[in-house]
Amino acid sequence: MTIISCKNLNIYYGKKKIIDDFSIDFEDMKITALIGPSGCGKTTLLVSLNKILQNRKGSYDGEILYLGKDIETYDINQLRTQIGMVFQEPTPFPLSIRENVEIALKYHGLEYKKKAIEAIKKVGLYDEVKDDLNKKASALSGGQQQRLSIARSIAINPRVLLLDEPCSSLDVMNTEKIEDLLEKLKEEMAIIIVTHNLQQAKRISDKTAFMLNGKLVEYGDSKEIFSRPKDPKTQAYVSGLFG
Repeated sequence: MTIISCKNLNIYYGKKKIIDDFSIDFEDMKITALIGPSGCGKTTLLVSLNKILQNRKGSYDGEILYLGKDIETYDINQLRTQIGMVFQEPTPFPLSIRENVEIALKYHGLEYKKKAIEAIKKVGLYDEVKDDLNKKASALSGGQQQRLSIARSIAINPRVLLLDEPCSSLDVMNTEKIEDLLEKLKEEMAIIIVTHNLQQAKRISDKTAFMLNGKLVEYGDSKEIFSRPKDPKTQAYVSGLFG
């Protein structure tokens, strides 16, 4: 089932075109990796999907559809409850561990005490912090902070989770924890992840989209993209010839 579609999408910062005539269907309950060299438009595409692009003074034409409806027909808060975002650097608020997860639930008028604990447990953090839930989130390690950021995003039960290089500043052990977590979360939601780590994309993604100079070069099952790509440019990139 398609959950988000981009149709003939062009994205601009000022007069500069970043994404060029881009069409893709993202599938529900799959992990889709966006790969490509730095500056190819991966993050710009990602932040367009839940209107963060407008916060960054970008604009677009073409269509972005969520569950078949143009995202412009959704209230921005409604859309962001459905399409969550986790950034490259962990972003804990200057609050306690518990309050970091409760805050979004409170904002949307949801029951927060039980749901916050459920989210902290879901990301595998509870056993590590259960005696310190009222301590500042800034006291957590980088890997723990990133899992807390994910807990905050999933607490309100989104249908889609967007992640921009979530493991780029993490060590191998914490990267493995995040990857294991994403494998579990895809049973409940669609996941779209930007990563420069081709091995990570190969390990965890079901679908892979290779981007170059703002264009979609090739999109398909990850096994095919990494073993038998159709486009020579994809072959060169996944073989490490450039990037």
